[in-house]
Amino acid sequence: MAPLSCPVVMRRPGLTSRTSSRALPPRATARLAVSGLATRVLVTTLRWFITVLSTVICNLSARYEEIEITAASHRRLTKYYQAYDIMKRGLGLSSKEIGDVFAKWNKGVLDSFLIEITRDIMYFNDDDGTALVEKILDKAGQKGTGKWTAVNALDLGQPVTLIAEAVLARCLSAIKDERATASTKLEFVSRTTKFEGDKEQFLEDLEQALYASKIISYAQGFMLMQEAAREFNWKLNKPSIALMWRGGCIIRSVFLKDITHAYRSQPDLQNLLFDDFFNKAIHKAQPGWRDVVSKAALLGIPTPAFSTALSWFDGYRTKDLPANLLQAQRDYFGAHTFRIKPENASDKYPNGQDIHVNWTGRGGNVSASTYQA
Repeated sequence: MAPLSCPVVMRRPGLTSRTSSRALPPRATARLAVSGLATRVLVTTLRWFITVLSTVICNLSARYEEIEITAASHRRLTKYYQAYDIMKRGLGLSSKEIGDVFAKWNKGVLDSFLIEITRDIMYFNDDDGTALVEKILDKAGQKGTGKWTAVNALDLGQPVTLIAEAVLARCLSAIKDERATASTKLEFVSRTTKFEGDKEQFLEDLEQALYASKIISYAQGFMLMQEAAREFNWKLNKPSIALMWRGGCIIRSVFLKDITHAYRSQPDLQNLLFDDFFNKAIHKAQPGWRDVVSKAALLGIPTPAFSTALSWFDGYRTKDLPANLLQAQRDYFGAHTFRIKPENASDKYPNGQDIHVNWTGRGGNVSASTYQA
């Protein structure tokens, strides 16, 4: 199959375009009619940036646009409502005070449409003078786009942990009645029961935690797209993808210009975190990011977006993970085999070969036929 060349390539069969009335030629249509997993990944890999960040697509249709915009809340908004929860329950701030914080953030590195609307929501009062947001049922819905993206990430073997966690956080919110019961039966126990420290400094740390998690979410999204491009022979214009989202889109933010610059400067950039700008930004954000995650845990406030992003980052920067023990366990109970480290290879344990060991000295010596079983 010839490479597909478009800033973002996507088309759903049977839907017409709102952005252009010109039909694709038969040959181009045939190139886009990829079947099976390829079709799902083609759609949902790019949906990642709608689900997590929203998107602008070639030949966008009316129905598809509705699905994409609805799905935009999955990833980006997960971070924001967790920041809101920390400020509300952890710091005891009022809705107005939280709105002031979002307003301040919207003047810095977090300047974006979603921060702006969050500020407006916090300022919006009902007729009785109380913040309307405090009266809204905490039970989130979803239309499946986040789930499809998470499934495709698993199909491609990519650790897109943030979108999966965002989907699961919504699932947790959906079991409202069960959570209400759990709140009366499961006691919070910690050596710390209230926030102690400098609130202003903590709010600065919280801003850094949001910023770092945002960087990780984009890094994971581009990882998924790059793997899909390799798998299905696509040609993606990554600078144009980021550039197109800078205006008229739910995820528009000044942050996107930095991504555009990174991929323009280094078209073959392996990971967004390897760019000097983002490498330095993550380095600077780490102290506050780690402090927010640890303090939230001590206060019993769930932060799946911040903690998952941090855990992924720590795993990604670790040369030797404990998966060696996992492989030994899998070989022990299921004869799934393992491979030896090149520096430890020998005649007994050859390099690059699937190895099975009889760990107990009993039974047979049957092993799995494939290493990834």
